[in-house]
This record gives sequence, structure tokens and C-alpha cells, in this order.
Amino acid sequence: MESNAASAAQPIPLDEPETSRSYLREPAGLGSWLWTLDHKRIALLYMFAVVAAFAIGGLFALIIRTSLLTPLNQAEKGGNVYNQLFTLHGTVMIFLFIIPGLPGIFGNFVLPLMVGAKDLAFPRINLLSFYLYLLGSILAVTSIAFGGVDTGWTFYTPYSTSTAAGGVVWMVVGAFIIGMSSILTGVNFIATIHMLRPPSMTWFRMPLFLWGIYATSIIQVLATPILGITLLLLAVERSFGIGIFDSRLGGDPVLFQHFFWFYSHPAVYIMILPAMGVMSELISVFSRRHIFGYKFVAYSSVAIALIGFLVWGHHMFTSGQSPLVSMIFSLLTFAVAIPSAVKTFNWLATLYKGSIVLHTPMCYALSFIFLFGIGGLTGLFLGTLAVDQHLHDTYFVVAHFHYVMMGGAVFATLGAFYYWWPKMFGRMYDEFWGRIGCFLVFCGFNLTFFPQFMLGTKGVPRRTYNYLPEFRFYHVESTIGSYVLAIGLFIAAGVLLVSLFRGRRAPPNPWGASTLEWQCPSPPPTDNFDKQPVAGEPYDYNGLVYDKETGGYVLPQRGEGEKGRGGETA
Repeated sequence: MESNAASAAQPIPLDEPETSRSYLREPAGLGSWLWTLDHKRIALLYMFAVVAAFAIGGLFALIIRTSLLTPLNQAEKGGNVYNQLFTLHGTVMIFLFIIPGLPGIFGNFVLPLMVGAKDLAFPRINLLSFYLYLLGSILAVTSIAFGGVDTGWTFYTPYSTSTAAGGVVWMVVGAFIIGMSSILTGVNFIATIHMLRPPSMTWFRMPLFLWGIYATSIIQVLATPILGITLLLLAVERSFGIGIFDSRLGGDPVLFQHFFWFYSHPAVYIMILPAMGVMSELISVFSRRHIFGYKFVAYSSVAIALIGFLVWGHHMFTSGQSPLVSMIFSLLTFAVAIPSAVKTFNWLATLYKGSIVLHTPMCYALSFIFLFGIGGLTGLFLGTLAVDQHLHDTYFVVAHFHYVMMGGAVFATLGAFYYWWPKMFGRMYDEFWGRIGCFLVFCGFNLTFFPQFMLGTKGVPRRTYNYLPEFRFYHVESTIGSYVLAIGLFIAAGVLLVSLFRGRRAPPNPWGASTLEWQCPSPPPTDNFDKQPVAGEPYDYNGLVYDKETGGYVLPQRGEGEKGRGGETA
């Protein structure tokens, strides 16, 4: 099986003509892209916008790390600029990249294909969601021209209502509009999964990526309105001087923290649940084994979504809340780690005795398990009341957050790109350089953020542009790592871009996967399928046949008599 899987990356010759029915080719014209209702084209529009946001946020990060090479940073010159840089970095990366990234790109592209549908349930709402995201992103970035934002991405009051930086309202209104886009996307995904699945796809025949998207959508619909209302109240208070959060006007700044984190901690799972769904696909396909404990992994996605609403208070252990409340939130913080651990151990059990093939997507999947494990375990320290008193607002929090978010969501996004790229564009990439890019990204990431754990344990505060000289070694390490990381990301992106011009044609199923999206051509036609496909077990690899002519795999034909829904409920 390993030799067959390894040869799956050998696509058919470049000179074979690409099908004219490809969604990339028809209909033609710029207007057909700007006003498209095709979920695949909307996914590509998201891709261009989200990758641009990632590039902008990454540029801000490099500037920040470069400025921290020296311990004395000339406060009279760079203090406020530094505050604006890390605020923009955080806001762009979270609201413009990580939260909309996986759902916007791969949720849009893959979800209808995975359920065998022609499109999402509400195509026009899907297009509206993209343009709301684009409008909100433009407003958020435009805040630079109106004096910038120096509040941090959390916009804590009363500073955000009183700072001289003039771009606060622009930024929060932009985030408010992006939140509206997120809600509409969540509603669309939920409706699609409920209404457009084929009769043969029961709840427990759904690929685990769909379970991740489904749980994510629940959070988007239920939690995002809280953030929207909170940011709207902040903009109203700053603009009209109405006392809501500012204690000088009769407001309560701690109330803002409760509102903000009631959304923003579930938002962590908006970022990570789709990534976990991607990991389930990659680990199963590239180890050639049925996912271990399928139902446990599926239910754990829903459990994470539900428990995630109950743990926001662990961000506020030092805010003065009662010891009893802090103890309850600490207990719930440990509880939410359980379903994440269920996923991790089930992935490891799937790998055990599997026929593992180290294609580039699998390299990112294995990196994800290692990095997310570190991020999850270090979160236990922050969930412990006594330890958090020392580590709160230090570089330890920065390192933990990046190991979870970048080590989790970003590595999963890169793995998803390399996994579904042949399906999206019909071209294969260079595996050697893909692995080199993954190796550099992995090494650069660890070199950047692991030293920050050391800084945090020594009590070095985050969000400061000056530090004592004895801590320079760690900052120099971190800055060097950031440049290695940037080089790795450039290589990773370059490998995919070069494949568009020099890559060989991709077969319909280059990896030997058994989910429905691999049963249509690469790239798919506009209508996805000529007839509704029949769903079988999503991780059943028995009967896969390698086709030397196409360089891909062929699934056995599934009969129309496959088991239907049969009244099964979630």
C-alpha cells in the first residue's frame, strides 16, 4: 500500500487538455467572478483576501520582532508606533485571517463537494458574506490612515474609549461588519449540512471535517452577536460619551471584559475546530486507516463548542472577580481540555500501525499534533489559579496563544492547502520543496515562540518595546526564528504558485481518499457532479485501486442500495 500511495502524486502528463467544464474556465469574464454564486469561486475570492491579510499581519510581526532585537528601543521615538503595530498585527491576524480563513476558503470549497451538493444552501447569502468580510477588512485596515489603533486587539476599556488614536471606531466598526459575515456563513453551513446531504449520508457517515465546520458554525451563530453588540456599544461610547464601560461616565470596564471574552474564547474554537477537522482527514488518508473512535471524535467537536461558552472567565483571573467564580472557571478550563485530548489520542491511535505516507499534507498534520500538544499542555498552567497570577500578561501567554493558534490553525491551513490544492486547481506540486517548506516553517516557528516561554517564566511582560539587557538572548533567538519562519512560508507559497504554471495535471483522486469531493474531476466542473453521488463510509479504504494511466486512485462503485438516513439523529 505504501508504494501505491507514494506513487499517487504522479499525475497524468502536462500536455493532456484540461476539461473546458472546469469552474475556473466557465463562465468567463471578470464580472462572472465578482458576482459569482459558485461556492468554489467564492472560496477563491476568500483565499485571495485572506492570504493578503496574512501577508499584511505577517509583515507587522516581522517589524515588531526586528524592533525587539535591542533592549533599549528609544521610547521617545517608537513607543506609540510599537503599540499600533502589535495592535494591527493581532487584529488583522485574528479577525481578518484565522477566524474567516478555514471556513471561508475550505468550508466554502469543500463542504458542498463533501455532501455531494451543487452548491451551498444559500448561494446569494454566501456572496454577501464575502463582500461584508471584504468591507469590514477594508475599514479595519483603513484605521491606519485615521490615526491608527494602539489598544491591543482586545480593545480594553477605558483606554479604548479615551486614547488619542483616531482609528478605534473604524477598527471596531470593521470588526462588527466582519462579525455579520461570520454569522451569515455559519447559518449557511448549518443549513447545507442539514438539508443537502444525500440520503446515503447519515450523521455518522459525515466526514469529520464537516463535524468540525458544523460545530464551528454553532459558535459563529450564537457567540458572534455578543461581540458585535459589544463593539457597537464601544463605538457609541467613544463617539457620544455615553457611560457604558467607562467608570468616569458611570460605566463598568470589567463588564466589557465579560462581554468581549464571552465571544472571544469561543472564537478560539472557531479558529481551531475546522483545523481539527482538517487533521482528521489528513491523518486518516495518509495513514490508510479508518479514523480511530469516529463517534468520539465527532461528539468531541460538539462538546468543545458547548463547553467553550463556559470558560471565558479564565481570562479574568486577575480582574478582581470572586475566588469562588475563579475556581469554577478554572475547573471548567480543565474540563474543556478533555474533548481536545480525545481528538489527539484518537489521532495517535489512528497513526498506530498505519501505512504512513509522508506527503507534504501529512508533514503539516504531524507538525500540528506536536505543536498543538505543546499549546494545549501550556494552557493548563494558565488555567491554574496560583500559577496564572505569575504568568498573566507575560510572554508565556504570547507563546501559548501562538502555539495553539499558529501551531494549530495556521499549520492546519497549510496542510489543507496542500491536500486540496490538486482538487482546487487541477495541478500537482513538487513534493520535495513542499516538505522543505514545511520543515523550515516548523523549525522557524519553534525558534520564534519557544524562547518566549522562557521569557514568560522570568516575568517579562508582553506588549512592551523595552526590556532588560539580560533578556536579549531570548529576543534575538525569537527574531531569528521569525525570519526563518518567513522564509519557510515564502517557499511553501512559492511551491503552490509554481505548480499553477509548471505542475502536472492532477487526477481526480491523487491521495486515495474516500470522501465524495474526490469523486469529481480535478478541478471540478461548475455543477460539481453529473448526478448525486452515493456516500459510503468516509474512511473506508478497502477496494481502492491505483490507476497507472491517471496516476490516481479509483473507488469501487457504491450501489444505490446503501443505507439511508433511517431516522438517525445527531
